[in-house]
Amino acid sequence: MADALKIGIAGLGTVGASLVRIIQQRSNALAVACGRAITITAVSARNRNKDRGVDLSGIAWFDDPVDLAENADIDVFIELVGGADGAADQSVRAALARGVHVVTANKALLARHGVEFARLAEEKGLLINYEAAVAGGIPVIKAMRESLTGNNFSRVYGIMNGTCNYILTRMEKEGLSFEDCLKEAQRLGYAEADPTFDIEGNDTAHKLAILTTLAFGSEIAADDIYLEGISNISIEDINAAAELGYRIKLLGVAQRTESGIEQRVHPTMVPLDSVIAQVDGVTNAVALESDILGELLMVGPGAGGNATASAVLGDITDIAKSRPGAQQVPVLGRPAALLEPYRQAKMKSHEGGYFIRLSVVDRAGVFASIATKMAENGISLESIVQRSQHTTADAPVTIVLVTHATMENAVRKAVSAIKHEGYLIGEPQVIRIERPKSA
Repeated sequence: MADALKIGIAGLGTVGASLVRIIQQRSNALAVACGRAITITAVSARNRNKDRGVDLSGIAWFDDPVDLAENADIDVFIELVGGADGAADQSVRAALARGVHVVTANKALLARHGVEFARLAEEKGLLINYEAAVAGGIPVIKAMRESLTGNNFSRVYGIMNGTCNYILTRMEKEGLSFEDCLKEAQRLGYAEADPTFDIEGNDTAHKLAILTTLAFGSEIAADDIYLEGISNISIEDINAAAELGYRIKLLGVAQRTESGIEQRVHPTMVPLDSVIAQVDGVTNAVALESDILGELLMVGPGAGGNATASAVLGDITDIAKSRPGAQQVPVLGRPAALLEPYRQAKMKSHEGGYFIRLSVVDRAGVFASIATKMAENGISLESIVQRSQHTTADAPVTIVLVTHATMENAVRKAVSAIKHEGYLIGEPQVIRIERPKSA
């Protein structure tokens, strides 16, 4: 049996503690599967005295993760610190400079520095594995980097944030407001005290940027993603979607177009009978569309200590099974030097159906005016429904429209024209409709 693979773990939160426990409990089985033992030789965390429910005796302790990366007796550096800069960035650079493989669960770090890290690693023949950075326990990174080599991807999309999916699921199933569902998600630990990063789509955007690079061979472009969160989704939208045969999900979507690569994160209506519409709660799902395979949908736990630790452990065992001198898998699917510059498609060229909800003054001619503005912009309507609560004489009327496939700039022009007519109350709600091939 080969010498043991020595690992150092920076970060002993929920994921780090779970990883330590799993490796210790299954050390014999891992040694048999990998042909060598996996040994934790060093750890780093902020609080040395905290009880994490794992045995750290005999393991070298480092207060500073950068110190661990530079000086610990390790073959692989496991970065579970978090954050796009600071200690996470510095410690990964230190490990690579020293000639140590890296495993990370940090999507923000990769979205910002992934291409640079890939160049550094490939210059030294090192591996950077990051399965846990996207969709938790779903092995989508390995599938795209290795199993699906040779496929030409046309689109990758999915539910990549469990917090948002949990909130939207609860809103639909229990008729609760966004605010009430968010409070419950925070109480259960699914959402942070400051949930902005999740609910405004930033977390999904970082994950999508990584998948876009793997799918299309372009440099990571996390800052070039059209971004909308779910904070403006109301229970009225949820109910209207259900009545029309749709369910609202926060999707990250990347696809190749004639004008470039389109990346977008936004609330989306998907048909109730589609597979992705059935993905509820904190579960994640990633769909890959390619020329050879067709569509592959991968569903599983997107977060949590065990799910994420499982993905990290899979990355570690891949390194344990590799042998010196063997050809390494390119960090981002193809050698960093061969990644193409990112060319952004114009969002306004996006073509698809739309859900539009308008709150308007209840007076004669409004319904006809709206239909006219749509027609003037070449928009064909699949349905148009008027609702009125009639609670008071001057109560607003809700009008819901669903369009056939149309260009986004046409929708924006029509909505802008409606705003200038003077009968609109508040801001209109516009939600894109996606019709997956699996629908």
